[in-house]
Amino acid sequence: MSHTEYTRAAFEAASQALEDEAPVCMVNLVRYRAEADYGGKTELPACSGREAYFQRYAPAFAQVATGEEYAVVWVGNVRGVLVGTDSEAWDDIVIVRYSSFTALRRILESPAYEQHAAPHRRAALADWKFIVTTQPELPR
Repeated sequence: MSHTEYTRAAFEAASQALEDEAPVCMVNLVRYRAEADYGGKTELPACSGREAYFQRYAPAFAQVATGEEYAVVWVGNVRGVLVGTDSEAWDDIVIVRYSSFTALRRILESPAYEQHAAPHRRAALADWKFIVTTQPELPR
């Protein structure tokens, strides 16, 4: 089963588990469509899912997120899985650090995100895991 959408319930559950103003790193495990699928609702030329993600979604996200503190920490191509299931084959891993979970929510729940960025994400991705992480205090 593939997933490409988050839910309000997932946001609420994560919010309750977090200090809203603490930094978070979002781990994105992404599998792209061979060809971006806009459902016939775009005048844009055809492209791959990866192209839609990096050439359309990422710039649209950056424009929508203006004023919020975030940084792309890592983008890596998955070259193999040593432990995992066959059904979880990922193309890339993208890690983005946000100043807070609240900042992330402001971006993703904005009308501008839904209008300008989300259509490219939906067209690009065949499957997605979107994981909230925080940095723990490690024993010394």
